[in-house]
Parts: sequence; structure tokens; C-alpha cells
Amino acid sequence: MATKIDIFDTTLRDGEQVPGCKLNTIEKLELALKLEALGVDIIEAGFPISSPGDFKSVQEISKIIKHATVCGLTRAVDKDIEAAGEALRHAHKPRIHTGIGTSDSHIKAKFNATRAEILERAAKAVKLARSFVNDVEFYAEDAGRTDNDYLARVVETVIAAGATVVNIPDTTGYCLPQQYADKIAFLMNHVPNIDKAILSCHCHNDLGLATANSVSGVFAGARQVECTINGLGERAGNTSLEEVVMVLKQHSYLGYYTNIKTEMLNPMSRLVSDTMRVPVQPNKAIVGANAFAHSSGIHQDGFLKDSRTYEIITPEEVGADSSKIVLTARSGRSALAYRFRNLGFDFDRNDIDALYQKFLIVADEKKEIENEDLMRMAAEHQNTNNQ
Repeated sequence: MATKIDIFDTTLRDGEQVPGCKLNTIEKLELALKLEALGVDIIEAGFPISSPGDFKSVQEISKIIKHATVCGLTRAVDKDIEAAGEALRHAHKPRIHTGIGTSDSHIKAKFNATRAEILERAAKAVKLARSFVNDVEFYAEDAGRTDNDYLARVVETVIAAGATVVNIPDTTGYCLPQQYADKIAFLMNHVPNIDKAILSCHCHNDLGLATANSVSGVFAGARQVECTINGLGERAGNTSLEEVVMVLKQHSYLGYYTNIKTEMLNPMSRLVSDTMRVPVQPNKAIVGANAFAHSSGIHQDGFLKDSRTYEIITPEEVGADSSKIVLTARSGRSALAYRFRNLGFDFDRNDIDALYQKFLIVADEKKEIENEDLMRMAAEHQNTNNQ
């Protein structure tokens, strides 16, 4: 039987931490409703204690979201947890996401504490959060660099204190996929009460491995992935929601699925990009402008014969515009003929051979040949033939 993977979207919290991406309450409400329609299971709406505006955003989102869980982030600090509990008071499915650093680096440099003191603070925070909501997620910050034996003690402690989800963040994007998978597997096999909670992946992209690490975590036993639209987030960003979802969908034979409506991925990507004022890189997987564009002659010829030769996902599957044949100096005759046919010209092979030589001259001067260039070439060719 297929295994459901919960999608925890933190675009409105971690994604908003990108410089210049601050959202107001109205913008957050619009995006939250779209995220719910997309099919995300948990919406991390903000960090209530951080500002009056964020408190209000979490509060207002809690009132309008009917199906998804609404989550508020806190530190393992009483006033943070109390603020989140109040902000989430109207939520149909509230969750408090609390936690503390667990690596020796964080324990010593950040908290000037001991491992025993961190365990005590972690348990205390979870118990306080449980006094406000039944669904409490604990994050072990910098778990990627935390000793596995100690991390297992942390996880066991917070589950015993009432945590329903335990987040294993690769906060600095340090782990390799196998290292992260081994960490999740170690916890699955060495935490006695692990059956009472869900393990969650929260991976950063500092080394470009966020998606790979998250998927590896799923294969090792995690049942929730924390991600953002377009991979937005601190520094190099977070795990990209659209990438994780499509990896699991393309490899569905492995037995995992999500509730994401994939045909909404591209429209959602554009909305987030416009609202948060961050362009999507053209070569971004799934939602980039070039994700379904073909410019090499070899690729174009194969694609025109059978799209499956170079596309494992159809544009329609992810709500993208149709595939594009882009004409450059690397394009071949089949692509040129295809583009002319789209403009209404039915040239034979001899015509295309003649036009192709002219095309190469123009293509060497321009980065990309547009329809206007083709129309001009076609008109000149027809005029020459009519003389």
C-alpha cells in the first residue's frame, strides 16, 4: 500500500526570511488560501512572537484555513509558545512548532549550556506547547551536525513529553544524502517510542542538496517534508516543494504519494514569485522558464519525433505552458521546419535546405530567432522563388 507523505509548506515563514521578501497580512492570506488549494497538509504561517504583524498574520490565517493544519513557529521560550498558542486560538487544526539547537556547536556557542540542560529545556517547551494544542512539532536545530546518539535521546525525550512530530533539520545544508538518510534510519531504529511520532525533513540548500536530502530522508522513514515554493528560504534556500512532489510522483513505483495538485505548481510558482518579488531562475527544475524549452538540434529532433525522448514530465502535468522549440545557432532543420509550420508555411525539404543556410547566418548574429525573423526569411524566400 502506498505511503502518504505530508507536505509542510514554510513559504510564509522560512521563505519570507529572504531579504526583501517581507509579506504583509493581506499577501500572506492570499498565499495561504492558494497553498491550501494546492493541497499542502501544513502551512507554517509565521513566527508570532517576532512582530505584531506576524502575530496578526498567523491569527488571521488561522481563521480562514479550513482543511490544512496552521502552524506557528517558536523558540523553546515560554513567551514565544504562549504567543503562538494565542495566535492559533481560532485555527481548525493548530500546531505549535517549537525547538532548540542540539548540536554541540549550538549548545556551547549559542546557549552556553550542557546537553542535559538542552534535554530539560526541550521537554519543558513541548509540555507547555501541549497545554495549548494537541499537535506539537519539535525541531532539533542543526540536527544535521548533531551526534546521532545524543539526537536519539533528544527525540525520545520530546516524544515522551508529547511531541507528535519531530523535525530533523539539516539547518546548514551540511549533510550528504546518504548521511541524512542514515541519520533518519538511525532514529527510526534507536528511538524506542518513535512509533508515537512522525519524523520530518527540513533541509537547506547550501550545497545544493536540499531536495536530494529530503527525498533520501523519506526513503529512510520520514513521513513529512518541510519545503517552500520555488525553494525560497534562508541563504541558499530550502527544499523546493515542486521538486520533492514531482520526484515522488515520477518514482511512484517506490510507494510514496502526496496530496499536491501538481497542475497548480506553475501558477503557484508565478504567484509566489510576483508576490515576494523574487524571479525564478530560468533553469529551475519544474517551474523555470526553460524547464520545457529545447534548443539543441539533437534534442529538438528527438522531441519532435516523440516528446518522451527528452521530457519525463509533460507541461500540462505541472500547469506549465506548452513545450517550446527555441531556435538558436545550435538548432537543426527539423526544428526550423516545425516552427515554420506553426506560422502557416508548408515548405518542402528543398525549401528548408535553402532557408536553413540563411537561418544560420541570422542565428549567429542573434541569441534566439523570433517569429518576426522567420516571417521575414519566409517572405524573402517566396519573393526570390516567384521572380
